[in-house]
Amino acid sequence: MDWRNVSFDWNRARAFLVTAEEGSLSAAARALGMAQPTLGRQVTALEEELGVTLFERVPRGLELTTAGLDLVEHVRAMGEAAGRVSMAATGQSDTVDGQISITASEIYSAYLLPPILAQLRDIAPGIDIEVVASNTVRDLKRREADIAIRNARPTQPELIGKLVAEDRAALYATPDLLEQMGRPQTPEDLREADFIGLENLDQLIDGLNAGGYELSRRNFAIQTENHLVHWQMARHGLGIGIGPCHLGDRDPGLARVLPNEEPIRFPVWLVAHRELQTSRRVRLVFDLLAKEIPSLLGSDPAALKDFA
Repeated sequence: MDWRNVSFDWNRARAFLVTAEEGSLSAAARALGMAQPTLGRQVTALEEELGVTLFERVPRGLELTTAGLDLVEHVRAMGEAAGRVSMAATGQSDTVDGQISITASEIYSAYLLPPILAQLRDIAPGIDIEVVASNTVRDLKRREADIAIRNARPTQPELIGKLVAEDRAALYATPDLLEQMGRPQTPEDLREADFIGLENLDQLIDGLNAGGYELSRRNFAIQTENHLVHWQMARHGLGIGIGPCHLGDRDPGLARVLPNEEPIRFPVWLVAHRELQTSRRVRLVFDLLAKEIPSLLGSDPAALKDFA
């Protein structure tokens, strides 16, 4: 390779890549934590350096030109390589001090992680912990988190996953609400019941109806995208909610709507980037989560064969 012909500025390339992925200079500046004019100058400098126009302004923001489209995949590969260098360097450290980011759903973040993180603080007080409580799947490749707790097997080759537990969910309501409904016994008894909706409402309705329910949007007069808000609404008798059995069965203010129905079963996976697994810090936290999550969920190890 003739290194004399390589005069590429990575900061400018990164500014271009993030702008292409975010769709505007303002969004890219927020993602990188820098001023928009500075970011704009870096993109302009790259265009001047390469002698091409990378973006065209459109009503929705910025759109890649043909030259930009040709370049973006190469720069994306550079970004992933730079991330791997950072991860590998992190893994060389013998210390378990530093920051680690864990992403999980709002329910898991609020009710599952705290007792585990209390143990982690005793074991490794030098680790600073960030919990990203989100029902949106975060991109571990872009380092939006170090470890993810998910309910689906990872499919990207850069990621590794460990199936650690089975979780179960059921319909819950207050005892007073169940009395008002005449203590329903079958899914058909809930045709006129009030439910509390979540995001992707049509998908939720289709899933319940596939299990023998006969529901439509009129059953969901109240909706929220926040699972913690959804749970509190159910606890206050606003309708039937859906939630994990490890939480609902322990709540004296709630009861299973159809106690004779089998709960919904789903897997719990721990996911991390392959290079991150070489970090002693990540390995420690990953192993602690894998050890404690099954007991907190009351998961039967034998049930995991159904998801393997």
